[in-house]
Amino acid sequence: MTEKKPATLEIKGLKASVEGKEILKGIDLTVRQGESHAVMGPNGSGKSTLANVVMGRPGYVVTAGTVRFDGEDILKLLPDQRAQRGLFLAFQYPTEVPGVSVVNFLRTAYQAVKGEGISALEFRKHMKEKMNRLDIDDAMVGRYVNQGFSGGEKKKVEILQLAVLEPRIAILDETDSGLDIDSLKAVAQGIDDLIGPDLGVLLITHYQRILNYITPDFVHVMMDGRIVKEGGKELAAELEEKGYEGLRKELGIEEPVAASTE
Repeated sequence: MTEKKPATLEIKGLKASVEGKEILKGIDLTVRQGESHAVMGPNGSGKSTLANVVMGRPGYVVTAGTVRFDGEDILKLLPDQRAQRGLFLAFQYPTEVPGVSVVNFLRTAYQAVKGEGISALEFRKHMKEKMNRLDIDDAMVGRYVNQGFSGGEKKKVEILQLAVLEPRIAILDETDSGLDIDSLKAVAQGIDDLIGPDLGVLLITHYQRILNYITPDFVHVMMDGRIVKEGGKELAAELEEKGYEGLRKELGIEEPVAASTE
């Protein structure tokens, strides 16, 4: 049996607008299955826009460039088709789904992404294995999706969804947003446990703190819709020391006239 080649997400010269305003101004970025990348930047730099464009969220208009996954142009695909190819997006602000339990939501998502049916018993076994790995108790999956959940619980469900769906490359949009120290540590350790040869991660974050628990292979700094500096894990420590404004001055980058939206 031929070994499956690792998946590659390749972004070249990507420009995108929202409501007629250019947010992404030429992004070049390659993420391979098995690698961990952190995209860091101040608020308004376009980090979340990048995530939404890659996953095909409506309202974002690509004006130039390409996004390829395993060599296929995915910009013409619907969001669910991109998910079926093996891409995953964890939202910054997970929404509530009243009346739908976490277990039913996950089973429906699994069947949609995998394109195959699975019995309730088989799925429960698959999900339970992931729950044990992430230290998630049974009570959580019986509740309605995100209804009455704390910030930490919402993010744990997102990470459980990531584990259950087993994508090849995951984009995690500010997963650390709104988490206290204990929740951040639990969620970050869950992500770190999942990162491996079968999963590539593009971790979008504003703060360095989540990188205390997840050590990225590559760090990319975004400002005003562009990647302005790249490096290894040491770049995150440099940012912590200098701050974004310090780096901006060092690179001679002027402040944008008006901050772009995420």
